[in-house]
Amino acid sequence: MLQNEWIQLVPPSLSLAEQAADYYCRNREFLKAYEPKREEVFFTPERQREILGNEIRSWRAKLSFRFYIRPAAEPEKIIGIAALNNVIYGAFCSAFLGYKLDWEYLNRGYMTMAVDMVTAYAFDVLGLHRLEANVMPGNKASLRVLEKNGFFNEGLSKYYLNINGVWEDHIHMVKLNESMHRDKA
Repeated sequence: MLQNEWIQLVPPSLSLAEQAADYYCRNREFLKAYEPKREEVFFTPERQREILGNEIRSWRAKLSFRFYIRPAAEPEKIIGIAALNNVIYGAFCSAFLGYKLDWEYLNRGYMTMAVDMVTAYAFDVLGLHRLEANVMPGNKASLRVLEKNGFFNEGLSKYYLNINGVWEDHIHMVKLNESMHRDKA
């Protein structure tokens, strides 16, 4: 678990299925603008338990690392997710950063803190060289979270992801593990 005074980031556990289903149900309409279309079964604890099982296996295989965000004051309530996806080691040594937050908890600094914590985990624990995040141009709040965390714009990816049935352009944001480039002499 990663934590500070305000939030906890917990790894996947089957015990989170009810909380995860509750999170997605509370945010169903809000997340439509940012995610693929979801079937009704996605919003059930049973489906979330399956997803959590897959996430646990991916964590053990060191392929992805998903953290569930909980407020320190409400440790039984999931309010978001921050994840390192498609982790590739070797010469690339990189991952894709994804995140989402409960609409009722926006503009409180939670996601800025969560991205900072997950980035530190990626660089300091996993030893990754590069994190990439892709954001729709209209999602100014998400772009601001990345900018506050030192990500820079590498350009526009046309028709990058299918979001709610539409192929959307995304701004390609990147952060490098600068400690890998410091002069060691």
